Amino acid sequence: MRPKRNVPPTGELRQSQVITTFGPGAMLDLPDHSVLVGGLEQWKDPNRRRIFEDRLEAKVRAHLGLPEVTLYAPPIDVGDPHGPRTGITIFLFPLWFLAQTDEQYVSKDRRTYRSRPLVHYDLLIKGKYQTLERKLKPVVPIRFVQACVRGHISDINWYDFVGAERGEALYLDEGGAGNDFAELYVRRARNNERRPLSEAMIVKNKVLGTCRGRQPWLGPHIFEDCDKPNRLLVRSASNAYFSQTLSVIAIPDADAEIRDAVDRVYEDFLQYAEEVDDVTRDRRKQKVAVALEGFADDRVWEELQRRKAGADTSGKKIKEAEFATIANAPVGSTEGTSEDDFYARSRMLNELPTALGGKLESVVLVHRLREVMAQVGFTRFESAMPDIDGELSLEVTSAPLARETTWVPAIENRGEGVFISFSREAIDEWQHKDSVKERSRHLEAGFESWKERRQATEGEFPKVPYIMLHTLSHLLITTVSLDCGYSASSIRERIYAGPYGYGILLYTGSSGSEGTLGGLVAIGKKIEHYIDQALQFGRLCSNDPVCAQHLRHPRGTLPPRCGLPRLPAHCRNQL
Repeated sequence: MRPKRNVPPTGELRQSQVITTFGPGAMLDLPDHSVLVGGLEQWKDPNRRRIFEDRLEAKVRAHLGLPEVTLYAPPIDVGDPHGPRTGITIFLFPLWFLAQTDEQYVSKDRRTYRSRPLVHYDLLIKGKYQTLERKLKPVVPIRFVQACVRGHISDINWYDFVGAERGEALYLDEGGAGNDFAELYVRRARNNERRPLSEAMIVKNKVLGTCRGRQPWLGPHIFEDCDKPNRLLVRSASNAYFSQTLSVIAIPDADAEIRDAVDRVYEDFLQYAEEVDDVTRDRRKQKVAVALEGFADDRVWEELQRRKAGADTSGKKIKEAEFATIANAPVGSTEGTSEDDFYARSRMLNELPTALGGKLESVVLVHRLREVMAQVGFTRFESAMPDIDGELSLEVTSAPLARETTWVPAIENRGEGVFISFSREAIDEWQHKDSVKERSRHLEAGFESWKERRQATEGEFPKVPYIMLHTLSHLLITTVSLDCGYSASSIRERIYAGPYGYGILLYTGSSGSEGTLGGLVAIGKKIEHYIDQALQFGRLCSNDPVCAQHLRHPRGTLPPRCGLPRLPAHCRNQL
């Protein structure tokens, strides 16, 4: 379903929502329709804005296995009804509807059900259901569809589900509040034979058949081979769409100035250069000359060659490069300029409490930061969890955003934060304590059991330093949110735990100015107070029953996700 020219858009979303919640292949309810968001070929923006972030582009290319991928911001509504069309094309989905009639059905066991006609889009008249009395009744989209773990999605063939002939009248009978699948039946009007919807919930019985590989967000007739069983999916369920994203904190490097200079004129001029002489000729244009002032043509040509080759000059993982830059921020108190994408200064640690002595290596006040986030795919039913370095697992098959991916949608968030790095020696000493090693064995057994149930071959246990830092990070978020001016839900975290070091970055960011109010920087100036307070809060764990069950059943059914692998108080307090 595509809005016509000079007609107001069907609906509006924030750019951040497009990346994280309503990207290609996602279902959403608009005021008058239920729709499926179209693939990237269906996004229209003649003046789309490119986002430059070399490190993220390199990670996206590596993840998708493509030679070249660029980042562009999602289209925005320019507000000009007579201008070029902008926006995201959407497709009507599902194509089965329930008529809004007040009918009842009494079953053989004398139970009364609310009964509504189940009708296909092709049988509607002017978008409405026509009763036997030739009255037109409004319809609503049915909330059940079928999908597979590879992201394919389609309507359920309700005729086949109850063994009816095409065009035969069907009804959905709802008992109770309509939320219990055992109380939902699809019924044939001809003979009142009906089938409970709960039977479609049993995947191994393949009631809904084998997936045909439909990818309707890429177009109405796009298929691929698939042998996975179809599974019943509630359109509004939380497992209907998991966006796969990669993000980086934009950090300065030795070549930042030349890259920024080339960024300003690359799209319009320099991308067409094939040799150094082309750079010389382009420099005759005033815009190019101003942007490249102070840089020799040879140096500019080297940057263009590196960019076109898609080389990642850092040679480091995303978090490793971030840690090296942030942890080594110079000591200072000034706040830089408003044009800085990244500005951080370390604070002095000469008056730390005795309990923290020798355990904190640095506290960095990040006055300004820029986070770039890109969507690279999506999944249904199961999310693809990143590892401790933020790398997405290649084991989970994600659905594509386009028929041929040449670019991916990305957004920029600007904000502030506070970074804490911890002594490697202190953490190494802590994790070799007997109580911590015992807890680690329980958690690792649970992790291996979880992998076995998922039949996963990739993924390593994140180790207790990461779990401890993740636990401490959540405790700190709860603690500082009371004073910093941001809600706990708006404070984000990045955990650093590897051979390069250990640290926590708490930050907030938005596309506007709301993420740069200075609250987290102020918190960082007395972070030792909040660490002590967070550890006191940690003595009482809101998940204690869950933790206790995990200790009793280390090979139980609970996956080691955030909030579960918390260390007992006697372990946490030894940090």
